[in-house]
Amino acid sequence: MNKTDLPLFETLFKEHFKPLTGFAMKYVHDLDDAKGIVHDVFVRLWEKDKTLEPDTNYRSYLYTAVRNKCLNFIRDNKKMVALSEVNDGAHSAEDSSIETKELAKEIEYALNILPKKCREVFELSRVEELKYAEIADRLKISVKTVEAQMSKALRLLREHLAEYLTILIFLLFK
Repeated sequence: MNKTDLPLFETLFKEHFKPLTGFAMKYVHDLDDAKGIVHDVFVRLWEKDKTLEPDTNYRSYLYTAVRNKCLNFIRDNKKMVALSEVNDGAHSAEDSSIETKELAKEIEYALNILPKKCREVFELSRVEELKYAEIADRLKISVKTVEAQMSKALRLLREHLAEYLTILIFLLFK
């Protein structure tokens, strides 16, 4: 698609945004997340510019891209839910194992060493359970900035907590 072909892009957006959002809802079960995913796919389509051929089956491309983005979203959220469950469980009186305490300490440390904006965005998303759009409104930043900060936070947490993966798996499945 050529950026000079704005009418084609607008037509694709008008025709497919709503059905793609419904399609994404089947995966992520949240309207804001579904809309964000579809929006990101359209932004990526626009940014690809001339790398897509004019005879591309855009409908197929869009549905495949939304499905893949949904699967990535689910994968990333499952990792954070697992970390959250371990962190919550670490503070219960029932489970006072050394591994759990150590992991909770490392998770807390990893959160504390995040850059201020990353930590703030991460906590608003995972602790207060705000949607990206709500975080963007509250912090007066763009949704893209929220996404970038969350990606950075998740990457840094994964890197820091990689050596604790076996403890995490053990705790989740015992």
